[in-house]
Amino acid sequence: MERAEKREFVTELNGVFKASGSVVVARYAGITVAQMNDLRSKMRAAGGTVKVAKNRLAKIALQGTESEGIDSLFKGQTLIAYSDDPVTAPKIAMEFAKTNDKLVILGGAMGATNLDAEGVKSLATLPSLDELRAKLLGMINTPATRIAGVVAAPASQLARVFAAYAKKDEEAA
Repeated sequence: MERAEKREFVTELNGVFKASGSVVVARYAGITVAQMNDLRSKMRAAGGTVKVAKNRLAKIALQGTESEGIDSLFKGQTLIAYSDDPVTAPKIAMEFAKTNDKLVILGGAMGATNLDAEGVKSLATLPSLDELRAKLLGMINTPATRIAGVVAAPASQLARVFAAYAKKDEEAA
């Protein structure tokens, strides 16, 4: 890497550490190219990104960010997974780590909160923002449908009574 490329990489990574909802740091020694591509595609499909991080450059990029405390995680062959949604990157990384023992979750950060491996695991079990929105919408929608049903019930009962009287009048005539 040339000096200009390194500067650009550090600037980009610094922006990632500042803007991401969460960052997961993992060791990937022994993962094949096909497995790495699989992880990248799963992460991309969920709205996250995976990058192999040069430790020295990642530590420089961490300076001046809220996540500065995780610089000790960057030893050996490390990668970072990040996403805007705080739950996406940990969830995909943990799912991949379950099926591939070569990916070892070291920790991460969520804003100013530094996470160890257990913290990342806990974060991965939470529902995503979209799932929370759907649940909230469902909770709001349910009472509205019940109210509509209760309000509509007397009207439908009246309609049945009128229909019965109309049918009785037709039979009588």
